[in-house]
Amino acid sequence: MAIKLRKWDSAEHLKTEEDMQAYLQVCIEESNGDAAFIAKALGNIAKAKGMAQLSRDTGLGRESLYKALSGDVNPSF
Repeated sequence: MAIKLRKWDSAEHLKTEEDMQAYLQVCIEESNGDAAFIAKALGNIAKAKGMAQLSRDTGLGRESLYKALSGDVNPSF
């Protein structure tokens, strides 16, 4: 019998504001200054909160938010 595995999604486990704050704090500490890593963490938090709502609140398109917070690009501050 084959074991079924599924990809880990951090956003599924960020249920409360406290969870999100602790997650972001740990990600910042572990990032070693990697802005893409922090962007990915912010993306996971945004996904947990609801990307559509964030899109409405900011006036930015969902696609733009997904791209900016994917961690696939290296943002510069």
